[in-house]
Amino acid sequence: MPVIHEFDPPERFVAGTVGEPGARTFYLQARTGPRVVSVALEKQQVVVLAERIDELLDEVMASTGNAAVVPAVAPIGLDDSEPLEQPIDEQFRAGTMTLSWDPGIARVVIEVFPLTDTAEEDDAEEIEPDEVFLVRLEAGPARAFVKRAGLVIEAGRPDCPFCGNPIDPDGHLCVRANVFRRRDPV
Repeated sequence: MPVIHEFDPPERFVAGTVGEPGARTFYLQARTGPRVVSVALEKQQVVVLAERIDELLDEVMASTGNAAVVPAVAPIGLDDSEPLEQPIDEQFRAGTMTLSWDPGIARVVIEVFPLTDTAEEDDAEEIEPDEVFLVRLEAGPARAFVKRAGLVIEAGRPDCPFCGNPIDPDGHLCVRANVFRRRDPV
């Protein structure tokens, strides 16, 4: 039986980082009262989670006969620009995540499972995880999560306009700008 870190709903659920751009560690963090759970994950996982939550809420909003009230944008007053709760105690590193809408309670359901060794996955059809991070969010806080996640992603290193790779604070050797001749658009 896995340990389930459940927040239904959390007082706070955010994506955040620790470290300087280019060397940041990304976290999902939920808090209810003094209980805080932090799960490390990759930047791209934050991007995809935020996009999928936004798409899910848009689908729920557009569905016919839906009694749930889903705001089109994050409601005023739910913005959260505070840093992550300290100390950050990494519970586990995120692997697989699932996302769904529970119409019975009108909440987004996010399940995060630990990263597992791929060799273990090949040996068994389905391995029960040791832990699960389970968060149920109302629509307004879910939109606020999406907004904050976008800001967290944008706060990283700027992209090179030529190659699209991130530019480090010390500079950037751009293959496209240094090797290939640029052509003006015709």
